[in-house]
Amino acid sequence: MREDNDLTQKQVAEYLHCDQSLYSKYERGKRDIPLSLIIKLSDLYNTSIDYLVCRTDNPRRIK
Repeated sequence: MREDNDLTQKQVAEYLHCDQSLYSKYERGKRDIPLSLIIKLSDLYNTSIDYLVCRTDNPRRIK
């Protein structure tokens, strides 16, 4: 989703208030991403947490 939104790892890392190298590890699955950051990513991309963690193919938020 980051690339689809034309964002760099550095930009997303700044949004999450973490280091770019740490964010890179989250993206590559080298480290588990904390729930608090998943929630922030959900807000950033205006999508559901379920979509971010591959529990659904539907990127829309369900209200």
